[in-house]
Amino acid sequence: MKAQAALDLQQLQEKFTKLAGAIPQEKSSWRPAEGVRSINELFVHVAGAGFYFPTLKGTPAAPGFTPKDFEKSTTDKAKVIEWLNKSFTYAIASVQSMSNAEFAAPLPKLGPQANAGDVVYLMVVHAHEHLGQAIAYSRSVGVVPPWTAEAAKKNPKAPQD
Repeated sequence: MKAQAALDLQQLQEKFTKLAGAIPQEKSSWRPAEGVRSINELFVHVAGAGFYFPTLKGTPAAPGFTPKDFEKSTTDKAKVIEWLNKSFTYAIASVQSMSNAEFAAPLPKLGPQANAGDVVYLMVVHAHEHLGQAIAYSRSVGVVPPWTAEAAKKNPKAPQD
């Protein structure tokens, strides 16, 4: 699970940072409805989660990360991408530092059957869920995900996800 989780997080980091980079700054405040996260807030939420989930299994808090009002802490595209990179780097290092035995370590505060591996699983699933949301948001403002655009160049007849 360790190697796969780290690989998933590395791939998610690449996709999130590429997608954040592809969305023009002037479109990053778009939100699908009042009271719903904007594109920027979504990306910063994902970064915040990458800092938060590892602390559930006992990893020390990341230096420089303050959870209070973090989602609204920046609208600057470069800073959003920087936070995504820092967050994924922190999360990946947290997973890679675990021994196989630590994945099975009980975490009763999360539930009677919960363990540290569950936290890693939830962190990866959470990021995948929000990647789908980020793709929908990007398409709503006319941005094709970069990896889809690259695939279309290689094979223009392939379906466009």
